[in-house]
Amino acid sequence: MFASCVDIGGTFTDLVVYCAGRGIEIFKSPTTPGEFEVGFMNALRLAAAHYDMGLPEFLARNDLIVHGTTVSTNALVEGKAAPVGLICNAGHPDVLTIREAPRKRAFTVHIDYPPPYVPRNRTYEVRGRIEALGREIEPLVEQDVMDAIAYFKRCDVKAIAVSLLWSIVNPAHELRVREIFAAEWPEIPVTLGHEINPIPREYRRTISAAINASLYPVVASYTTRLADALKSAGYARDLLIANCVGGMMPPDEIVRRPIYSVMSGPTLAPIAGLHLTDAADVIIVDMGGTTFDVSAIRGRQIVVTPESTFGMEMLGIPKIDVRSVGAGGGSIASVDPGGLLKVGPRSASAYPGPACYGRGGALPTVTDANLVLGIIDPDYFLGGRMKLDKAKAEAVVGSIAAELRLSLLDAAWAIYTTINHSMIGALEDVTINEGIDPRESFMVSGGGATACHIGDMARIVGIRRFMVPKLAAGLSAYGGLLSDLRWEETATLHTTSRNFDAPGVEALLAKLILRGDAFLDRAGVASEARSFSFAFQGRYLYQSWDIEVTFERGAKGLRAGDLERLAGAFHTQHERIYTIKDLGEVVEFTTWKVRAIGDTGGRGRRGRVLAEQSEPPTPGRHRSVYLGKSGALLPVFDGSALGSGARIVGPAIVEETTTTFLLLEGQTATTDLYGNYLVDVVN
Repeated sequence: MFASCVDIGGTFTDLVVYCAGRGIEIFKSPTTPGEFEVGFMNALRLAAAHYDMGLPEFLARNDLIVHGTTVSTNALVEGKAAPVGLICNAGHPDVLTIREAPRKRAFTVHIDYPPPYVPRNRTYEVRGRIEALGREIEPLVEQDVMDAIAYFKRCDVKAIAVSLLWSIVNPAHELRVREIFAAEWPEIPVTLGHEINPIPREYRRTISAAINASLYPVVASYTTRLADALKSAGYARDLLIANCVGGMMPPDEIVRRPIYSVMSGPTLAPIAGLHLTDAADVIIVDMGGTTFDVSAIRGRQIVVTPESTFGMEMLGIPKIDVRSVGAGGGSIASVDPGGLLKVGPRSASAYPGPACYGRGGALPTVTDANLVLGIIDPDYFLGGRMKLDKAKAEAVVGSIAAELRLSLLDAAWAIYTTINHSMIGALEDVTINEGIDPRESFMVSGGGATACHIGDMARIVGIRRFMVPKLAAGLSAYGGLLSDLRWEETATLHTTSRNFDAPGVEALLAKLILRGDAFLDRAGVASEARSFSFAFQGRYLYQSWDIEVTFERGAKGLRAGDLERLAGAFHTQHERIYTIKDLGEVVEFTTWKVRAIGDTGGRGRRGRVLAEQSEPPTPGRHRSVYLGKSGALLPVFDGSALGSGARIVGPAIVEETTTTFLLLEGQTATTDLYGNYLVDVVN
């Protein structure tokens, strides 16, 4: 039987397949923008052919298919989300305009004030008020809701967001608004702020509701098309969709809360990184065709941020902290009016792609530069399934060389080193800018293009140990095979370390556990495969920003005696993030979370154990590679022929079917039991 995960990137759609007894295989198919489901099915057809099956038989033998989608992310970035109507309290129409002051970089002194996510002409005020203790001080004026429905019909909105003050304490008014819409306009989807993001902060609750509503038509349409395509091809089970908190969900759950699908693909890479190494502190980098993504693990915990943003907007919900820059194999190189080389963020994407793909691309990209330098073999791209046109790569890189008055090879090297420094900037963003020395971390390299660049990046940053996994080109998709079903329930209960309300917190956690159990029931998870984890958001008294802290809930529930442990965990986390702690200060606990987890058996899905390499590996050939000063004839090793314990001393090239690994001087790679390359750097 099989388990599969499909991750759609900007250039290629990655499919990683686990087969019991045969290990894991990776397949790549060009992404099909506008019809992502086509590339999705094409990747499955490649796998079916590899296993000598028709697509219906292959799908029927899959116990699990997981999907990391970029549809919602693309809709936000490209401004193609559905138009939303926002209902708010009378007198409070500007929550999205005034927003919440962002924590800016020290030297970011000029920020254009962005327009609100939902414009004022699609914002409707209704009378009625709930106060902070949950008492109704003004009844909901239902005629205002009826008037809003008539107005929004004229505005041609596709979804409704409702965010009323203090709905997290008493949601009666929000619930009644939805009831009126269900009676008068049943076909319009309605998102309630207290359901999607039950936290006290008005802006975050409102922006979450607005974004969720705007993504509903987009994600529902895509998920339906994809599910129909799978069903018609012979897949009888539910497709599972990755979410941004490190797990996966059934399609009806992700359609109901599509905001949780934003950046779901990149959040799978740290899941894979967590399973590939037992190092405490890990940096995970993933360079695809369009972007370079960086995430981190600290103390064996994946870093989650409540401050996730796109552009100048917050998502309002926590997600795995992944930072992205426009740096990929398809990033376009150009010379600006000042005569300086610029690489990215503009990308050649899947179509037409880099010039060397021969699909009409006429602009120089990073992949073209790597081909000119000799790092990539034009006859062995994707294991030889795709031939690259070196002459076209030389022609477009030659245009850069002419503008910069450099030789062809020096121009290609300039593109190579420029993109490396762009990626190093993103790496420093999650390490140095967060008070972490990257030299003290282990690094895991993912993405089809990263292995060409990882050696130089490690050299510049000073990282001494890193890994290029056997499945580097499909690291995110591999993370999908390992991840669990996961959902979180959140509620607000404000208490402090001065007068900690342990019975109230325990009663709230019990309610959230019941909701999590209901999710696992809907997902069909057996009782023995269920578990729960717990977290709270807290701050020092009078602080503006909350931080998230995980904690253990004892077998007998949370007790007053647990306060010291909770406060201690907060102090430790605060010191990790901000480098300071104040043991004598009062801790405010604001929000409580329960994460429901359903084990899908992912931890057992490992690659095939390789036989031990008894003899030193022998290169199959040598290739001339330009590394900035002069050409060097480097040995080229066939990765598929290596066993465990193989030791390769750089400079050298290792070719896998889906990636090319450039090992530099002073770097030595040793394969582990599964063929992953563990690299030690000698400075």
